[in-house]
Amino acid sequence: MPLSWNEIRARATTFAAEWQGTESEDADAKPFWDAFFDVFGVSRRKVSSFEKRVHKLGTAQGKIDLLWKGTLLIEHKSLGRDLDRAYQQAIDYFPGLKPEELPRYVLVCDFERFELHDLEPDDGVAPVHKFKLSELPQNIHHFAFIAGYRTQRIRESDPINQEAVVAVGQLHDALKRDNYTGQKLEVFLVRLLFCLFADDTGIFQPKDSFHDLIEFHTHTDGSDVGAVLDEMFSTLNEEPSQRQGRLAEHFALFPYVNGKLFEAHFRPPQFDTAMRQQLLTLCAMNWGAISPAIFGAMFQTVIELEAADRRRQLGAHYTSEANILKLLGPLCLDELQAEFEKIKTNQDKLFEFHKKLQTLTFLDPACGCGNFLVIAYRELRKLEFEVLRAAAKFGQRVGSVFGFLQVDVDQFYGIEIEEFPAQIAQVAMWLTDHQMNVMAGVAFGEVITRIPLVKSANIRKGNALEIDWAEFVPPRQLNFIMGNPPFIGKQMQSAEQKAALASVTHGMAGAGVLDFVAGWFVKAGQYISSTPDGFGGIAAKANKGRKNFKDVKFGQGLGDMFAAAAVAEVKQRRAIRCGFVSTNSITQGEQVGVLWAWMLAQGMCIRFAHRTFQWSNDAPGKAAVHCVIVGFGMEPVPAPRLFEYEDIQGLAHEVTAKNINPYLVDAPSVALPNRRAPICKVSPIVFGSMPNDGGGLLLKPDEKAALLAVEPAAAPWLRRFMGADEFINNGTRWCLWLKDCPPQTLTTLKAVRQRLEGVRQHRANSARPTTQALAATPALFGEDRQPQSAYLFIPSVSSEKRQFVPIGFMQPKVVASNAALVVPNATAYEFGVLSSTMHNAWVRYTCGRLKSDFRYSAGIVYNNYPWPQDVSDKLHAAVSTAAQGVLEARAVHQKGKTPASLADLYNPVTMPANLTAAHKALDKAVDAAYGTKGLKTDAERVAFLFTLYQHYTSLLV
Repeated sequence: MPLSWNEIRARATTFAAEWQGTESEDADAKPFWDAFFDVFGVSRRKVSSFEKRVHKLGTAQGKIDLLWKGTLLIEHKSLGRDLDRAYQQAIDYFPGLKPEELPRYVLVCDFERFELHDLEPDDGVAPVHKFKLSELPQNIHHFAFIAGYRTQRIRESDPINQEAVVAVGQLHDALKRDNYTGQKLEVFLVRLLFCLFADDTGIFQPKDSFHDLIEFHTHTDGSDVGAVLDEMFSTLNEEPSQRQGRLAEHFALFPYVNGKLFEAHFRPPQFDTAMRQQLLTLCAMNWGAISPAIFGAMFQTVIELEAADRRRQLGAHYTSEANILKLLGPLCLDELQAEFEKIKTNQDKLFEFHKKLQTLTFLDPACGCGNFLVIAYRELRKLEFEVLRAAAKFGQRVGSVFGFLQVDVDQFYGIEIEEFPAQIAQVAMWLTDHQMNVMAGVAFGEVITRIPLVKSANIRKGNALEIDWAEFVPPRQLNFIMGNPPFIGKQMQSAEQKAALASVTHGMAGAGVLDFVAGWFVKAGQYISSTPDGFGGIAAKANKGRKNFKDVKFGQGLGDMFAAAAVAEVKQRRAIRCGFVSTNSITQGEQVGVLWAWMLAQGMCIRFAHRTFQWSNDAPGKAAVHCVIVGFGMEPVPAPRLFEYEDIQGLAHEVTAKNINPYLVDAPSVALPNRRAPICKVSPIVFGSMPNDGGGLLLKPDEKAALLAVEPAAAPWLRRFMGADEFINNGTRWCLWLKDCPPQTLTTLKAVRQRLEGVRQHRANSARPTTQALAATPALFGEDRQPQSAYLFIPSVSSEKRQFVPIGFMQPKVVASNAALVVPNATAYEFGVLSSTMHNAWVRYTCGRLKSDFRYSAGIVYNNYPWPQDVSDKLHAAVSTAAQGVLEARAVHQKGKTPASLADLYNPVTMPANLTAAHKALDKAVDAAYGTKGLKTDAERVAFLFTLYQHYTSLLV
């Protein structure tokens, strides 16, 4: 255990006095540094070595005066020598060191003068601490890393995290190749992680005890490494009072850990020379710099990925710390920090606030390796430090040396379906607890450790959609639900996942369209909105049957007591706040009308939200997922916080909203249903025609040419076939359109009949009875919705990068495919409204997505769209004229041998000036038809449209 700072300073004073006036490097340097390390209660020979030989640049060799691998390099000179030159000499040794040996600190000294260089400072500015020997006691805190008071330098992007995982992966792969697999391998790696961390952070004393155990007490061929580790693990699980007196000293020095981490016994792995060296490489790394917040998830990839994929995919699926704080800030941390700032100068309120921190509880029902739990715990501990610093200004400390830190890991709950991540989450919380204790030790000058482990985070292995959350965490004990549930689309769910989701959404109309992540929203909604049947039932029975009690007052009192408890629990449930990271699919398209219609009906309201942003982390192979964060609960907030992104890869800017609706817009809370007809009096919209032909009715240009070469008479029965891709990119396809072809003519078209036979066989071989029935009419499209007059063509899928979804008019001889939607008999006015920024803003906020592309729909986007009403003839004509201006602006660029495609015209980079101007004129006319002015952003336009929608639909009831 580290010495207290008071004792260290006293020893430093004695050291400075004893060594005053020393001059000769050759005679006194080694005893000087032995005595220096003893100031901190550390045996120099346990952590470092003198005169390590290294190669400098080129062929030169040198000897480092003192090297503590990965931590400290000392270059010592005789009294009065040039210390700048000594520092340069120290740096010259770096090329000869392995990456894991490179020090964070360089210390140069001539007995009288000290210069300590921190090469990896937290703020990026490398400080140099210069002082004299006589000033050592006042500067001793700069050497906290020697004493074991390591202020952790933890960054999620720190290469040490990835290097460590790769190194663990190499050992994992070697053991797995030797058939050491399954649960025993997973448990072994988790225990190893704890020991490596403990060896570098003061849990094991002296430092590097574990490293020394492997290096000096195992055979170089690795033959006894497994047995030594087995003995060590057993020792860590045994209280000192119960250990044998003959236990070897190199085992006996390890503390009792408890926490059930080393309780179960597994057959230890067998090592060879290479495996032992891999273990020593791990021991040599600086595990004190590891971030439990992300290392756990990265550590899991050791198990999930093959070695060849590990470097490429490492970290691709963990949530970055920045994204975690995007959720935790508005969920709880920002409010807690603000409350602290208000009361920090009030002694009584400060005491009550500290008590409050001790009662807050958190549940992550999809905790994985515990990254959300770790960050939440770390931030809560840091806030507690601020409370204690504020309390110190009143001349008091809250509690005793070991008791004043009251926030603990048992305030945190997690559910994880896989055992290995659940074990990592448990250990990650302990590691974080120790890191925060070390930080507290530095801040308050005390030695703080919680070994043996007494309290643990409550991590439960199981399927979160099947577990009763209220049984695991009674609602009266819970404050916050948070996390990052799994992202699995409806098409990608396994049978087991579909069944689990169905069990949660039972009775919810249309639940089959939901992504897997929606199950956690529903489950949380059920948890916080449910009536506690237990309390309510007991209370009712007690009141109803109180006449059975001899003491009627007692019966009445019992009923009142249970009724009051039920009311209190309902109140506590309603106060629980939730926040989840999710794919943005749950705030778009048809899922909104299913999920959020139910959520709103249960009394949920959105308290904060991050609109779509791109998943970000600093690891290789990072996942490009478009996400949202939604915070919700049953208690509304006066000013919900909405975070928007001008660049989905950039930073958010916050706006204060009046209300956040399920589309994450500051607008009334509505969930658009999948309607069969428009809410306004406009032309209906339908899908194009579907061939369902196995390719027999469709022809590419070369196939058309080949057909006509052998059968020129087929020409009248060929028509242009237009899908979204052909429409936007000037593509060309053709189809056989035979609905009006006389049978006597078709009989003469042998090549056509051969294609129709292929269509018939395709349909006949289908597993669907409706498709089998279509085999009787192979000359016809499976679904024919082709308009008989000019129609408006809307591609079903369009790039999200475009400001406008390109739409246009088609003649009836052009057959629209089912990859498009058509509005028969549309006018220029309808084209104008649908081509406006107003409508396109609605599309961007309400449509579903195919990957990230817009997916225009009839039932959600078009049929729910609130068109301008009661438009005057003048304004109607102005929209039509402006719409014609857009068509004419396009036509200028669609002439000649190489006409511009709509993809060219509506590319934000290449959109021509005349088309941009035409759209601006159209927007002005459409805005006037709506009677609006000054709507500059999509959010403002969509908020206006939702208000209009709410008004229109209220008239439909």
